[in-house]
Amino acid sequence: MKFRNSVKAIIIENNKILTIQAQDLDGYYYLLPGGGQRPGETMIEALNRECMEEINSRVLVGDIKLIREYIGLNHEFRDTDGDAHQIEYMFECQLEDMTDLKMGISPDQGQMDIAWLDLDNIEQYRLYPQSLRSVLADLDNSPKIYWGDVN
Repeated sequence: MKFRNSVKAIIIENNKILTIQAQDLDGYYYLLPGGGQRPGETMIEALNRECMEEINSRVLVGDIKLIREYIGLNHEFRDTDGDAHQIEYMFECQLEDMTDLKMGISPDQGQMDIAWLDLDNIEQYRLYPQSLRSVLADLDNSPKIYWGDVN
């Protein structure tokens, strides 16, 4: 089983959340920008690298808002992700620059575009993780739980 840390950006502007748009046989689905943390890389460094690769923008990283564990064998994608065991750290972020926001220099496999999803209609989208849809409504009330690389 492959184990990895992953960092994700929760970017909300004007009641819309920025996502990565991908497509499978069932149609479009959406993910938060971000990805795997490399050895020796802080979470903030990883998040900025991943955002440049996927959305062509660096981010101002705020508080960590959610932590999710994903064990592929336990979920609907076990046939393709059965060997995955991932811890996802989701940070509230702001874009450093919106002027050149687009698919980045090294998008994820299957990434087709970026998309802003209206939070008022978030339930109509295939946003993963699925549980994120209900959490977004009360995101401001979640406490800070990440201190960074400190001793």
